[in-house]
Amino acid sequence: MSGLQQPAPKGHDGEGLLGRISTEMVQLMKQYYGKGPTKAKSYFLDDFLIVVMRGGTTRAEQTMLEADREDTVREFRQQFENEMTGRMTELIEELTGRRVINYQSQILFDPDISVELFFFEDVVDPNLLDETTRALAEAGGGGYGS
Repeated sequence: MSGLQQPAPKGHDGEGLLGRISTEMVQLMKQYYGKGPTKAKSYFLDDFLIVVMRGGTTRAEQTMLEADREDTVREFRQQFENEMTGRMTELIEELTGRRVINYQSQILFDPDISVELFFFEDVVDPNLLDETTRALAEAGGGGYGS
């Protein structure tokens, strides 16, 4: 698979691959969900990618949460993520140049966070792991961009 060897080049504004992944994931959520996260941050670790997104519950979901219907919101989100798996894994494969072998999503409500996990068939290039280290150092360990 020669198409899955090299990560995509940096974005037009010079952002690194992690920043581009965060931006593209937010855009994907906005496009297909109607509302996207307000903040996102991505991390490479060993053979997986974690994308943490904050904010993004819809007004309808917030209403259901206020009515103590977390299970209903979580079930809908899981069904939505099941439908989005192909789009999300294709995006990550395109951006990273790596084959995604598994994907999982989880939503938390207080605070409003969703976590996307992408597992690759091999360990991520050490240069990409270094990008995670640099991003954490620059943000003081907890900054979020979008």
